[in-house]
Amino acid sequence: MAIDKRLLEILCCPVSRQPVLPLGTAQLAALNAAVAAGRARLTDGSEVPGPLAEALITRDGRTVYRVDDGIPVMLADQAIDVSGLDDVAGRG
Repeated sequence: MAIDKRLLEILCCPVSRQPVLPLGTAQLAALNAAVAAGRARLTDGSEVPGPLAEALITRDGRTVYRVDDGIPVMLADQAIDVSGLDDVAGRG
């Protein structure tokens, strides 16, 4: 389910205040591979509970927020730190 464009225009990272963009298909696949391999972590250091169907990424490519049933989960403690995952952060 795609996020409404108007909602996307007003959403931002609650920590950095950066705008967020939908995670591309290749980036999402890379993130889910990292989750399956145990390389992706939430910002609090805990494991990501499972694969994501949809997600948003900050403009700087450092933080991902999952989208559950079309609803962005914009909670700082539920964010995924992808700064070390080049294929997800757009540097791969």
